[in-house]
Amino acid sequence: MSQPPRDRFAELEAQHVGEWKNLLVAEPELLDGETAVEETTAHRASTRNWPEPPAAPAFHGLAGEIVHTILPHTESSPVALLIQTLICFGNVIGRTPYFVAEASQHFTNLFAILVGVTSVARKGSSWAQILRVFRVVDPEWADRQIQSGLSSGEGLIWAVRDPITKHEPIRENGHVVGYQDVEIDAGISDKRALIFESEFASPLKMMARDGNTLSVQIRQAWDTGDLRTMTKNCPARATGAYISIVGHITRNELCRELNSTDLGNGFANRILWICTTRSKELPEGGNLTDADIVPLAKRLKDAVAFARNVGEIKRDAAIKNPWAKTYHELTADTPGLLGAVTSRAVPQTMRLACLYALLDQSAVVRAEHLLAAVALWEYCHSSARFIFGDALGDPTADTILRGLRDTPDGLDRTSISSLFSRHASASEISRALSVLQEHGLAEVSPTSQDGAGRPTEIWTAVGGTAKEAK
Repeated sequence: MSQPPRDRFAELEAQHVGEWKNLLVAEPELLDGETAVEETTAHRASTRNWPEPPAAPAFHGLAGEIVHTILPHTESSPVALLIQTLICFGNVIGRTPYFVAEASQHFTNLFAILVGVTSVARKGSSWAQILRVFRVVDPEWADRQIQSGLSSGEGLIWAVRDPITKHEPIRENGHVVGYQDVEIDAGISDKRALIFESEFASPLKMMARDGNTLSVQIRQAWDTGDLRTMTKNCPARATGAYISIVGHITRNELCRELNSTDLGNGFANRILWICTTRSKELPEGGNLTDADIVPLAKRLKDAVAFARNVGEIKRDAAIKNPWAKTYHELTADTPGLLGAVTSRAVPQTMRLACLYALLDQSAVVRAEHLLAAVALWEYCHSSARFIFGDALGDPTADTILRGLRDTPDGLDRTSISSLFSRHASASEISRALSVLQEHGLAEVSPTSQDGAGRPTEIWTAVGGTAKEAK
């Protein structure tokens, strides 16, 4: 008699947790042993509320083995190695495997931005380590399909463009006798492109310029892979493009350059946000050898060959109940900017689950693949919370919330107005207070009377402290 799905789910989770704990017992220095980075007071302050490491199941299978093999030889974060392994694998395999959500096909290309508190988060070294492995897997892909220099939507289209034809007249004896399509550009035959930007602040600056279409085209690349603009002077278009993105940036740069438009228009929620810092100090460097890499590369090659022959990926019927519970949790409403940047939780999680399945050479997402994907998504969600906080993206409401959290005893309307030097209208303040109350972030005490017998409202923050808000 087969196990109930829920029991199977719990057993697999316990198994993976046990494996990860065994690794740390055997090699505790990998994450937090004597070689761990000695944090300064300033660093600790800047990383307050830093997300907890991904749960053990995130390091499932071949991707986890790659991380475990590289980790002793690098200062890079385990999660930085993990997500870049998944993104590279997802791009190498190309636009063949997919899953269906309602009427839409989702492929396995991912966008991820690694966010460090400082420039010494070892983001670049994590990329170099993973690229070293994939150069063995597919050297031609590593040489030709990895690009950089995102600056415009037109430039992104050009990198994966279709053949370009021009409608030209056919002339005989000086007279037009017909028309023909003439190919003036052969286009790009291999539509795979992994865009790597070690300084992602630069593309963000370009996106903020009037008329720049980069944000629009990036969104289309994630959705369908069909890119085009309405620009008269840009005849290029791309169909079936298969674009993945890896970007590196510091938190300060991100908060400075990512504007409110891209937070709200769907650009940010197509990205997996990954907080990363170095795992330890290695003054003498690492000693990763080709002998360490070759066995992993061989298994990756086998997984790539398998994935390129897979069409639709489906979920195992045995995880119907766990998936229903997961779906409910992933679609729960989250207010504010955090909700805006994490609102594609379901398709992001399924893309991750499909990659874990394909690495296991399975065309079916099983319990362990879903567990792995959920564990990694939860880290992405926690990273987004650390990066963007719980701001609502409403300047008036956010200012009031900070004021309420700084004053645990609460504020009356006069004090709230003083937060704006009395430059905010009473109606604007009332609107903002209603927003905070609607999202469960503030509450009002029963109306009381001041010394003159006038009614007074006292507003207080619900949950969170001034320390946390900062």
